[in-house]
Amino acid sequence: MRRGRCRGSSATPSSRARPESPDHEVRGLDARSLRGLARPLRMEPLDALRRGGPATASQPAARLGESSGATGHHLRRSAAHGFVEDAPEHGEGRERWWRAVRGAAGLFPHELAGQHTRELATWLGTRDDWPEDWRRASDLSDWTLNLTPALAQELIEKMRDLLESYRALDPGDTPDAGQVRLHTHVLPTRTDREAG
Repeated sequence: MRRGRCRGSSATPSSRARPESPDHEVRGLDARSLRGLARPLRMEPLDALRRGGPATASQPAARLGESSGATGHHLRRSAAHGFVEDAPEHGEGRERWWRAVRGAAGLFPHELAGQHTRELATWLGTRDDWPEDWRRASDLSDWTLNLTPALAQELIEKMRDLLESYRALDPGDTPDAGQVRLHTHVLPTRTDREAG
């Protein structure tokens, strides 16, 4: 079981927990950019930067079980499409550091949703391999609420504040500590009456 800090991720540009460049403009996706993100192996290093902050190619490579050369290639291709950029202030000597571009998470909601689906499918397929205490500590549920856009935004902010408060409780290398993933989706739906 891999250990690590709980990292937030969101498909909305307003996520406060995102370690990205503060001055890069968000740009729209075109067909060429979408092709640049089409491979899961290209998404994984980008997602590692989005979750963990600036890093060299070798750092996400170790976590992903890839070579630093392959990860570096995917990061360079992502940079060509505007999703990552150099972070020279973090490097020393010849080390090349990368960071996710501001707003990158908001540029690929379909890929992010696909990643959530893959993570959930992996959990469902392997949950019997986990200890009982971790199976009891997992949750798969959904809720339907009647809200205004303002109330929905308030709910999102409160959920983020709650999740952020758990960062301070990081148990470090406690033997039973492990990384957990939380997916939140707040989206409007049409009732049968509205659809008719």
